Amino acid sequence: MVRPGITRRRTPSNLFKVTLLALLCANTAYFAIGGSISKALDAAAWLTLLLLFEAETEFATQLRSKRQRAIVRTVRLAAAAGVVAATIGYMLEDDVLDALNSAVWIAVVVLLEIQVRFRDRVQRARLAYATVAASLYGALALLVVIWASRGQWFDAYDALLWLVAFGALELDLTIGKTSADAPLTSR
Repeated sequence: MVRPGITRRRTPSNLFKVTLLALLCANTAYFAIGGSISKALDAAAWLTLLLLFEAETEFATQLRSKRQRAIVRTVRLAAAAGVVAATIGYMLEDDVLDALNSAVWIAVVVLLEIQVRFRDRVQRARLAYATVAASLYGALALLVVIWASRGQWFDAYDALLWLVAFGALELDLTIGKTSADAPLTSR
């Protein structure tokens, strides 16, 4: 049901995002059923974080109440704890590529948080921000190539899918889809 004031148009961008989300949900289910605990926790936590970032970019003006902000922050904290736990799990399992992948993704999320919360400062240091972002996304792309070169096709596909999903989110943020005064992004 669409609430008053929220209009949803079918656009190629929305179809693309829905397709990405469906594929990421399928991957999460795959890891929950057939992967290690670390992989299942990692996929579920990152999917939650992606959904929260998307909610903040798409519905920033609707997320105004203290209760809504508290719920989003609580869920984000739980998802972040899941990411950290999965990263520790990868290290304990001696899964170097997944641990490195998680560490780089944590840096990407920190960068996205900075971009969402401090838009004016990011604009003033746009070149530095873009350089760091390009370096992080480049490192993630390199991990895709490494997994593919090792014949770990599903890991390569999954990593590429996440790269595309967060790249789409980054594009939304870069073109200014969120309002600078949104309640979740101004604190």
